[in-house]
Amino acid sequence: MAIHHAVKNGFLILLTAWMLMGMATPASAQPNSPDGIIYRTGVSWTMRLGKDLFGALTTERKNFVNSQPISIEMEMSPQVRMLYYPDEPKPIRGVWISVGFIDLVNRVAHAAAISTRVKKHKDYLDKYILLLAQEDGKNELQPLPNDTDASFWTDDVMNEQQGNFNSIVGILVGLKLAHHYLGHYDKYHDKLDDDKELKNPINSLITPDEWEAAFKLGMRNAYDGGCLMEGANSFFQTIDRMPKRPEWTIYFLPQNVKVGRLIEVMKRSQKEFLNGK
Repeated sequence: MAIHHAVKNGFLILLTAWMLMGMATPASAQPNSPDGIIYRTGVSWTMRLGKDLFGALTTERKNFVNSQPISIEMEMSPQVRMLYYPDEPKPIRGVWISVGFIDLVNRVAHAAAISTRVKKHKDYLDKYILLLAQEDGKNELQPLPNDTDASFWTDDVMNEQQGNFNSIVGILVGLKLAHHYLGHYDKYHDKLDDDKELKNPINSLITPDEWEAAFKLGMRNAYDGGCLMEGANSFFQTIDRMPKRPEWTIYFLPQNVKVGRLIEVMKRSQKEFLNGK
């Protein structure tokens, strides 16, 4: 059962954060890693990242979403969903992310880092994409292939994994927050299943222009919060290159988005950001 069913009277996000801040979850650990190495990028890391993303928003947008925009639910299915709670004096708006999502991002971020940093395994992410496409999202994801290989856990690889994780979470959370302050949540609220958003995720309802507008604002929010594009690039390509997308991928990428163009938009936007524009 998701934690939010038990939360009332406006303490939704804060209580969830308090319960999970130091909690070990499947998403934060790789049980077969050498010497018991665990991912630093778990629940508490993700919550801090949410605060950084909020801090990078304009004052107007800060007034629209919660100061801790991320709340966690104990779902194995990888999900990033809209969060809305009718509180006083104003509603709580933010993003639900599942522990299954943190697990997914850790693994994709790690697989991409292995492909980039371990010379003998340049095709590691390509091979992992084929395995990931077979995951139905109902159970904990399978471990990365050959994950006890010590070369996969060097400081160089894990620093890359961490940067990839920040990029993926930063851009996806920033995008969902943008749906709030662009009015997309309010526009489609009656069609969304607020409890689970399974039948009608917002990505299956919004127009391509609306999604792109939210993506551009979310991307800039991520950059301002210190999360660049490289990991998100790998994440979107991972979904795009699956032979058949599992149902859970709709939470992250609408079917009609052209990923090649998306990456070009990210490259151009990041270049402008780094040049101070």
